Amino acid sequence: MPDETHDLPPRRKMHILQLLPNLVSILALCSGLTAIRFAVDGRFGTAIALIGLAAALDALDGRLARMLKSESAIGAELDSLSDFVNFGVTPALVLYLWGLKGDASLGWIAVLLYAVCCILRLARFNVGNKAAPAGGDAPERTSFIGVPSPAGAMLVMVPMYFAFASGNAVTVPNVVIMLWMVGMGVLMISRIRTPSLKRVTVAAENARFILVAGAAVVAALLTYPWVTLLVLAVAYLVAILFLWRRSAAHQRKVP
Repeated sequence: MPDETHDLPPRRKMHILQLLPNLVSILALCSGLTAIRFAVDGRFGTAIALIGLAAALDALDGRLARMLKSESAIGAELDSLSDFVNFGVTPALVLYLWGLKGDASLGWIAVLLYAVCCILRLARFNVGNKAAPAGGDAPERTSFIGVPSPAGAMLVMVPMYFAFASGNAVTVPNVVIMLWMVGMGVLMISRIRTPSLKRVTVAAENARFILVAGAAVVAALLTYPWVTLLVLAVAYLVAILFLWRRSAAHQRKVP
């Protein structure tokens, strides 16, 4: 009887470090889901921190995959599914548990609308990447079309930053929270160009100033987290407005 084991294809081997990007995606997912748990317990500051950690890990996994040459279809799908949970479901639920339970019906509609906008944003991004020509640039290589989901998650929680920065002395009305959620969802699926750091370059002699500024932002986040997050969110929205006005002015000049 012939030995059938010789007919089996050889097992493909991969270095264990090539699993690191997918592990980072899974850790980001665990961070986002754990944020919901802390929000249920009323520990909203910890929940926001975990969503921020998920956003940082999301920025890391793709770069690790490119560095380790371990990009794969399953890794891309895992990253996208993790993003929907972390930046579509989790922040919406955290906001609902924090400020919308008193208006459960309308509040839940806002949660659903934001989550739907997030998944549409991710689907458009994935389709754009797959439709890009081989060796060419994806449509969102130099700037994003609409607010990316991690930025949307951090923006949608601005009412919480505002309330916490005031020491909960200011109560944000439910209707404002709901309108803000829907507005951030619309920004995600809009065609407005938004800032991207993917191809931002600086002069080598100015690198030290960028490092000092980064250290200052981290120190501010650790010392005055809510004020700093609020300032960063406002700065990001101002940058979006600036890009939109510049794009509109350019289109008016084109015959």
